[in-house]
Parts: sequence; C-alpha cells; structure tokens
Amino acid sequence: MFLMFFLAWIIFNGNFTLEIALFGVLFSCLLMGFICRFMDYKLSYELFLFRKFKLIAQLLAVIVLEIAKANEQLIYWIFSNKYRMEPAIVKFKVDLKTDWGKAILANCITLTPGTITALLEGDELTVHCLDKDLGEGLADCAFVRVLRKLEEK
Repeated sequence: MFLMFFLAWIIFNGNFTLEIALFGVLFSCLLMGFICRFMDYKLSYELFLFRKFKLIAQLLAVIVLEIAKANEQLIYWIFSNKYRMEPAIVKFKVDLKTDWGKAILANCITLTPGTITALLEGDELTVHCLDKDLGEGLADCAFVRVLRKLEEK
C-alpha cells in the first residue's frame, strides 16, 4: 500500500526530483498512518502481500493468459458459421478456505470473456457460460490452483 501511494504521488506529479520523492515518502507515511489508525488496516497485510508477491504476479499472469485464450475462442465462435453456442449455467463447489479467495475466483471468472459468476454462496459458485464448453473444469481451473497456493500460510 505504501508503495502504491508513493507511485501514485510520483505519477501525479509528472516528474521525479529529490524534493518530490521526499514529499512522496512523507505523504505516503502519513496516509499509511491514517489508514492504520482509522480504517483498521494492519501492517501485517503488507507483509502478507510482500511474502506472496510471486504468487500474486503469477495470478495476474494467469488472468491475462485466460482472458486472451477466451477472447480467441469467442472470436472464433463469432466468426464461425458452423458452431452453435449452447449457453449453460454451471454450479460447482470449490475447496478454497477463505472468503477473499472465493471472491477473487468469482471475479476472475467474471473477467474472463464468455463467463459471468451469477452467485457465490458458501463454497458453491453459479456461473453463466456462453457455451457449455467454457464451464468444463472450472472447479479445478488455473485460477483455483494459484489461489490455493495463496491461501497457504
């Protein structure tokens, strides 16, 4: 979070000097103090993100790859006269332990073209797919595998 505040400060200033960097560090420290004091934020969250940075980067890479693959598949289906899409609603259970892991999975599925997470109740997700083939294997997709690693402490 501190790094995001600092980078936003630098970007919004438009150039980089020692003075701007020092004010950015001060500004970022003040903002971190504010959110820790008044918004129930803990520095342990920062440590968690720092320790899991490699897995978070891997999750982002998986998201980009899956979005690209789904876009390619949908473009093929749209321009193909032979293929008839069969929309489907798929329900499946996930073995993710944390609520944030399930929420991230639901958002990743929704970000992928051709699928929308319609409902998340407990361990069960309900996903609308433009084609039944898109719904196959969602319970153990690449998103779930990376999120399982992220949930491990």
